[in-house]
Amino acid sequence: MGWFGKGPSLWQRMTDGLALGELWSRFRSETRASYSLYAKRMDSESFRRLPGWRKVGRIAIALFWQLSAPRRIALLVALLVVFGDAQRREEGQIVIGSLLLLLLLGLELADRLTMKRDLEIAREIQGWLVPKTPPRVQGLDMAFITRPANTVSGDYYDAFLRPARRGSSTGQHLLVVVADVAGKSVPAALLMATFQASLHSLAADDRPLPELIVRLNRYASAHSFGGLRFTTAFMAELELDTRTLTYVNAGHNAPFLMRTGGDIERLVTGGVPLGIDPVALYESGKVSLHAGDRLVVFSDGVVESQNRREEEYGEERLLGLVRATAGLSAQGELNRILESVDEFVGNAPRYDDTTLLVLHLVETRPARAGA
Repeated sequence: MGWFGKGPSLWQRMTDGLALGELWSRFRSETRASYSLYAKRMDSESFRRLPGWRKVGRIAIALFWQLSAPRRIALLVALLVVFGDAQRREEGQIVIGSLLLLLLLGLELADRLTMKRDLEIAREIQGWLVPKTPPRVQGLDMAFITRPANTVSGDYYDAFLRPARRGSSTGQHLLVVVADVAGKSVPAALLMATFQASLHSLAADDRPLPELIVRLNRYASAHSFGGLRFTTAFMAELELDTRTLTYVNAGHNAPFLMRTGGDIERLVTGGVPLGIDPVALYESGKVSLHAGDRLVVFSDGVVESQNRREEEYGEERLLGLVRATAGLSAQGELNRILESVDEFVGNAPRYDDTTLLVLHLVETRPARAGA
């Protein structure tokens, strides 16, 4: 019974039902993450030489100067009223000073809520840019997901059908892509949106994948702030009639291609990340897929996830799991990988976006696009 009728108690609402141990663990995790964030922004030689308590003081001063001028004055007045001369301080002064501090906290929370609302809208818009469900293609089983470290993500996945090329004897092609824009949060998300728009615009023509990559790289180089905002990407095009996969790996984590017999191939052929060199050349690789083959494409947020001991999940652990998930559906394999990463990380903070795309070939006869 809650304080205001039926429902969870006030304590349960405040704690989200978490036990004290887990609350303390999360508090420490959030505190460490915040300290690391502020410390990195002040990562100078003089800062590193300071003792721990002085580093905290330096960070507090830096935060003070992040306040607007009226709030800086209000904070100083409140601190002087509350912590001023104890002999001359009256009870009313403490109340006034405390109310001032609460007012400042409320103003900062209002700013945060406004920003959170805007970020939630941005996340919703970003969700429109990626498919909710895979395209229906006979003989293929596909699943994908992206989980942002913050509210919005710099990772990107996509899968869509392209029409048959003029003069080609093959039918439709399935284009799949996983990309990772350097950086995090809003700047990376904005560049991800421009990447998605340029990809779909260029893919509307019937140009082959290697030419598509070259044009994407030119566009990315023109909007990469001198190569600072580059994009790693794995792009592949599957000819549905012949089951031939043509791919380009632009500096991305090499996907696993698990053959039905148990052999593993890494798809590494390609070139540098997009946005670094506008005249870069890219090689394309080509493999034939057969019934039972499984393709697992992932971003570095999967293999570089860290636990409390700052150990990385690693590609070897992922490879072992891919070997162990034979027989599962694409969605089942994807879920098992996510569960394994979550178990490994525990309550440690997540610093990078996580994206997975799993593609299974489930039959050998030529595939046709469904409705």
